[in-house]
Amino acid sequence: MPNFWNGLQKPIFALAPMEDVTDTSFREIVAGLADPNYLSILYTEFTSVDGMNHPVGKIRVGERLIISESERQLLKQKNIKLIAQIWGRKPELFHKIATELTAEYDFDGLDINMGCPVKNVVKNGCCSALINEPNLAKEIVLATKEATHLPVSVKTRTGIKAHDTENWIANLLETKPAALILHGRTQKQQSDGLADWDEIAKGARIRDLINPETKFLGNGDVLSVSQGEELCQKYGLDGIMIGRGIFHNPWFFNPLHHSPSKAEKLEQLLLHTQLFERNWGGKKNLNILNRFYKIYTNDFPGAAKLRADLMDAHTFEEVYRIVYRETATEDPC
Repeated sequence: MPNFWNGLQKPIFALAPMEDVTDTSFREIVAGLADPNYLSILYTEFTSVDGMNHPVGKIRVGERLIISESERQLLKQKNIKLIAQIWGRKPELFHKIATELTAEYDFDGLDINMGCPVKNVVKNGCCSALINEPNLAKEIVLATKEATHLPVSVKTRTGIKAHDTENWIANLLETKPAALILHGRTQKQQSDGLADWDEIAKGARIRDLINPETKFLGNGDVLSVSQGEELCQKYGLDGIMIGRGIFHNPWFFNPLHHSPSKAEKLEQLLLHTQLFERNWGGKKNLNILNRFYKIYTNDFPGAAKLRADLMDAHTFEEVYRIVYRETATEDPC
């Protein structure tokens, strides 16, 4: 199978994998609002290879990999790629789960999480902790590549307590991944401070020297497509991955749609809730949607009151009543 990364229009824009965020419902919302010229790749939530290897745990962990039929059709229509992100520390499990994901699912690629900075993950030697174990990290990438014909990428950070960008990226490039996505913070920083784009640039220059065929994306504090384009130009990158920036504007990947109206925001809020109910029903807590309601209820009169009412809702029916009440009071003129 051809490496799809090689055929993507530059600069490449991708939405980062995020816990309790990038499920099939939200991915469908983002893809539906996007101009496909500005969104190339979506990712699943990060999925544990240990969990997927457990007979009972696989049922719950596997929910992270669900793709609804409506999302699948939309991604196909817009030619947006979907990558499954996996994490752990045992090369043999990466090999096994990569084999299963390739055979049983319909993903366009696999990504290895070597960037998550969460302490209880890191203390188990996973994700960004692998920066301290470069040989094991290489074993994991090679084991995954061996198990699949899909392109394998890696998302990572610049170091643990201090930047070690050049050594770490050089180490990963020995495995010739299809792409590297570098978040410009160390593990210790978590989400604090500003991403260091000079460090991201260092990683890109190492890529240029060691394996120019590997695509290189930067990640951290990007709040608009135009800013992302400027960073790609300035630092010689192939693309940008967007994380928390999507919470400022779900129309992020449609830069010509500058100022969505109240009606448009409420339409997406309603659709998101309907998709979430259809996809998850009683499997997931409605409160997960609260973080999304905040991004649809801003910059219009009465937004704060509407947001507070939605935060107090306990059922899908309550949410629908609140939104319908709000839309019914709109001035038709």
